[in-house]
Amino acid sequence: MSDRDSGRGGVTDAYADPNVDEAARIEDLLSRLTLDEKIACLGTNPSIARLGIVASGHVEGLHGLSQGGPGGWGRDHETATTTFPQQIGLGETWDLELVRRAAELEARECRHVFHTSGGERGGLVVRAPNADLGRDPRWGRTEECFGEDAYLSGEMTAAFVRGLQGEHPRYLRAASLMKHFLANSNEDERVRSSSSFDERLFREYYSVPFRRGVEAGSRAFMAAYNSYNGVPCTVHPMLERVTRAEWGQDGIICTDGGAFQLLVSHHRYFPDLEHAAAACLRSGINQFLDRFSESVRGALERALLTEAHLDTAIRPTFRVMLRLGLLDPPERVPFASVDATPPWETEEARALCRLVTEQSVVLLENRDATLPLDRTKLSRVLVVGPLADEVLLDWYSGTPPYTISPFAGIRAALGDGVKVEKAELGPNAIALAKECDAVVVCVGNHPTCGTKFGLPSHPSFGKEAVDRKTLDLPDEEDVLGLLDANPRCVVVLISSFPFSVGAISERAPALLHLTHNSQELGTALARCLFGDVNPGGRLVQTWPRALADLPPMMDYDLRHGRTYLYFEGEPLYPFGYGLSYTTFAYTALRTSSDALPQDGALGVRFELTNTGQRAGDEVPQLYVRHLASAVKRPLHELKGFQRVRLEPGETRTIELELRAQDLAYWDTPSSSFVVEAGTIELQIARSSRNIELTKTVLVARGAGAAP
Repeated sequence: MSDRDSGRGGVTDAYADPNVDEAARIEDLLSRLTLDEKIACLGTNPSIARLGIVASGHVEGLHGLSQGGPGGWGRDHETATTTFPQQIGLGETWDLELVRRAAELEARECRHVFHTSGGERGGLVVRAPNADLGRDPRWGRTEECFGEDAYLSGEMTAAFVRGLQGEHPRYLRAASLMKHFLANSNEDERVRSSSSFDERLFREYYSVPFRRGVEAGSRAFMAAYNSYNGVPCTVHPMLERVTRAEWGQDGIICTDGGAFQLLVSHHRYFPDLEHAAAACLRSGINQFLDRFSESVRGALERALLTEAHLDTAIRPTFRVMLRLGLLDPPERVPFASVDATPPWETEEARALCRLVTEQSVVLLENRDATLPLDRTKLSRVLVVGPLADEVLLDWYSGTPPYTISPFAGIRAALGDGVKVEKAELGPNAIALAKECDAVVVCVGNHPTCGTKFGLPSHPSFGKEAVDRKTLDLPDEEDVLGLLDANPRCVVVLISSFPFSVGAISERAPALLHLTHNSQELGTALARCLFGDVNPGGRLVQTWPRALADLPPMMDYDLRHGRTYLYFEGEPLYPFGYGLSYTTFAYTALRTSSDALPQDGALGVRFELTNTGQRAGDEVPQLYVRHLASAVKRPLHELKGFQRVRLEPGETRTIELELRAQDLAYWDTPSSSFVVEAGTIELQIARSSRNIELTKTVLVARGAGAAP
């Protein structure tokens, strides 16, 4: 939004004329800015009061727009917004279209807050999704990722980006700013640590979700606090050489909060802030989440920077602002017109949040068909545990317009004819459990540990700036006592990350997992418990049996036994795992050809049948195993998936596409991706450890392929 009439006989300034070429508009704007204005534009909001330009700053939005919540993101203007499950819960849906829809709703809410306040509140540059990979379940911010797999996380990232930004050929609904480039999956010592690994892992694993996000249209990301191979990510050459020169990222690259000053204070990479500021701008950074103005001025005075460097830095920022339509007449921008009713107050938003939450629920155990519970056989139900009547919010959450706790959801689902009680863990709960027809135990972690920046109350809890020290569930002994007290005990693990709950998993009649934060948590849980919904979520991380199964936290080389790609032990629950109230059969695997061209694609088809008595969702997964490779490859790799709903007795032909370029490895000597000729094994699976069908296929010689 800007004052477009320059006063010269009604002539519109070029920068504000939507009919002028984008590059020419930016150059015209730069020519009008003072040095002070250019420096100010290196912050997160490049508004220019003198020219009447109202641009956009940043907002948080990992699982819904944040304008409140524990982090106080709305500042003095807290606004309720739709609050979905944590990002790892979004991943557990394994439903790309559903994730896209959730992100689209978030973008609509961003537009509503921004435009109804005249640009004074909220923002259209959304710090989401987090494209980091959850390589280790001890990572304190595991809740923020889509899981441990690069392919799945890349597809989820792309879907989220498309949802936020929309499909308009000219304008973005919102701008997706991905976090945190790169390999930012340890919290302890993150302000000075180095994530070290070779270029193959950079190209084939850690950078993949970010590249997929750029391919989907994202033109903004945040550099990570940590170093990569000894060079702080904030000034790493990869920002320019890879993301801009190779991927075509032509927008915003910002620092993380305070990361600029950490270059001197903790990384000790520069002698002073003037040199650090110069290095940031020369490396590709164009927005600071820090105090920077004085240092940039000092760098200019010492000839470490020139005004031309400032111009180079802020051009990409205004490119994003133009694509958001903020320098165009509002009537030209389809997303600038918002409804009078806020999106978060609509039934559409509530229904979507409920659907996402239902689809995120993962059924881990269900012995003797304990679930679903039969309402007609219940007269008294106990809901117990520290999370029984809570919906806990994480640091990057907004404030939901309402919340429905497990207790509230179960009570509403059962109605007045059933007595629903709640209790804290302990002897009283065990006594009550013995008298009830069913017990629902709700345990897990606290996503903020109950403090803003303090240490967690239990070493198995984690959050930003704090990694987990154990994988043990704090309330395990209490849960085991309840399992002894009542054989109809359902354990609900509401958590941001995996727990090593082997003793519980062996004894619990039923065990469910879902994540924190959804305003519809209780309703979704109840609908799964009583069979209105058949859980179909799948895990997106390997759940280890014990801490000893993990390599050292700072070992970023996956080949040392990390994730399902290289872990050869027996997990508690494998990547991709999840049960159902019905059963499925896989048959008749075939391919469109016996050979996959090195520069082509292959159709993979099989039959999937619901062999049970209930409708349900299955998530067939396509893995590839390289039978002979010139380089070390993973045990197998996910290369396709699809969430499918089938009625009882229904059979459907499932079709997946395998692209040769997705089989490429990075050849360091030639600095290029190479698709090897040779034989591969296709695996159709329920999870990374439950292979149903296999077929060998030849990758035929021909041209190589690069992602």
